[in-house]
Amino acid sequence: MRIGELSRRTGVSVPTIKFYVREGLLPAGELTSPNQASYGETHVQRLRLIRALLDVGGLSVAAIRDVVTAVDDPGRPVHMVLGAATGPLVPRYGREPDGGIEEARKTVAGLIEARGWHADTSGPASDALATALVALDELGHGRFVEVLDAYADAAEGVARADLDYVAHHVAREELVESAVVGTVLGDAIFAALRRLAHMDASNRTFGRTEEGGGAE
Repeated sequence: MRIGELSRRTGVSVPTIKFYVREGLLPAGELTSPNQASYGETHVQRLRLIRALLDVGGLSVAAIRDVVTAVDDPGRPVHMVLGAATGPLVPRYGREPDGGIEEARKTVAGLIEARGWHADTSGPASDALATALVALDELGHGRFVEVLDAYADAAEGVARADLDYVAHHVAREELVESAVVGTVLGDAIFAALRRLAHMDASNRTFGRTEEGGGAE
């Protein structure tokens, strides 16, 4: 197909497609003449992946380049490809806590070891969790660490569901797209479900606040 048809099929403008090619995110089309190139289904798939990473994941062009490089490396294990795609989605905080961060990092490392997780104790996700624990402690809720195992139990179940869903996709690009979309939108879904569960738990624990309504 010509670039115009590729644009129509994907909803990505021709100038943007050319930009992606220049930035190394999208392979160039196959030249059929000095001024014409042909594009195939692999370009359609790659554009879908780029848009998912950009629009849903909010990744930078540089981060997307790292992801597509991982996707295009046949020797890269699938879990490393997914790591390259979802790693940038971990929240980063603007500042490191003033104190307690090293103790919180030890707590996180202990949790990972105790649960037998194959996870990086010094990676972005571990650091994000440690930073959140310090913030809770600063607010006077340091005992929140007592429910960390309950959160970890829930996280394990959600992670298994995520990966079971992703595993249905054979193509690496579709697999990465599903992982990114599932992570971002899955976070939103889980937050909403958690809020609904809070309403139910509040009603069961503290009683109904008014007829026919739930605690807000």
